[in-house]
Amino acid sequence: AFIVDVPGSVTDPGTVLPVQIFMWADFAERMFILKTSAAIMVLLVFLILMNAAAIIIRKKLERRWYPCHMRIIEMEMPVMNQQGKTETLVSAALPDETVGNVLVDNPRITARGVNVFYGDKQAIDRVTLDIAEKQVISFIGPSGCGKSTFLRCLNRMNDTIDICRIEGEIALDGRNIYAPDVDVVPLRARVGMVFQKPNPFPKSIYDNVAYGPRIHGLAAGSAELDEIVEISLERAGLWNEVKDRLQQPGTGLSGGQQQRLCIARTIAVSPEVFLMDEPCSALDPIATAKIEELIDELSSQFTIVIVTHSMQQAARVSQRTAYFHLGKLVEIGETEQMFTTPQHEMTQNYITGRFG
Repeated sequence: AFIVDVPGSVTDPGTVLPVQIFMWADFAERMFILKTSAAIMVLLVFLILMNAAAIIIRKKLERRWYPCHMRIIEMEMPVMNQQGKTETLVSAALPDETVGNVLVDNPRITARGVNVFYGDKQAIDRVTLDIAEKQVISFIGPSGCGKSTFLRCLNRMNDTIDICRIEGEIALDGRNIYAPDVDVVPLRARVGMVFQKPNPFPKSIYDNVAYGPRIHGLAAGSAELDEIVEISLERAGLWNEVKDRLQQPGTGLSGGQQQRLCIARTIAVSPEVFLMDEPCSALDPIATAKIEELIDELSSQFTIVIVTHSMQQAARVSQRTAYFHLGKLVEIGETEQMFTTPQHEMTQNYITGRFG
């Protein structure tokens, strides 16, 4: 008696309420999803606009305050003074001319008014200095100051960078190495380079050292080539460690041994100048000490230019030191004088660790 007829369709009175409840719930869920999606899209657009605005503001500030050619640096940074209290450091002005004597008697390499550009950005600004024969000179300065860029100019390694442009003159034994008739292959044999990270060839220890003399035709036969390999490894302080395994891969040596192998490879082509770009930065203290001993021994036969972030290393191995900052050669002088009584305030601040 209490059973009603089964509804024939969703519009029958018995089904109106359930259908309405179902449609309301489905509508609410769809509205929630739509509103949530819209809110997420609005948030993403807002974040994208904020990021774009931040990039534009940063570029404007960089152009205004940090151009590479600026003369006044007004960096304020907290530093710790000798009493252990924090104080604010305001750096000095970059000098218009290099402080110290940039010239030497009988220079091996001379640089005059050198400017280096990467596209529109100037990396080196009017650098002039002499590099003496059979002497070690260190380039020091904070990261990005241009010391490695200038080092690479000395054997035209920057030629491999398409956007790099060099102005001024760099001469080796009085001849401009950027003259149109200068061949970079023999130039790089005369001015060898050892890089920051050891880069032995995927060849045997013997072939690593013999490669240069082979391609330059420096050995008349295998006996002479054997002699060059042995002498080069001896001068690099590596012969006694590898003489019984010359046919093993050079990449199997330790980091310090690989770096000395690269030095032996450079020695093998009888260079006149050694360029070393932070040769000990990836080495442990024991390997570093061996490289520094080697530099000291080689300095009696070669002109050596070394870039280093370690001021202690610069003080140990070099006779002259040059301090670079923002592409400018700020100060140059005898190493002992540079580290005890620097003439420029920026050099003093860097050497004492107040910035850099």
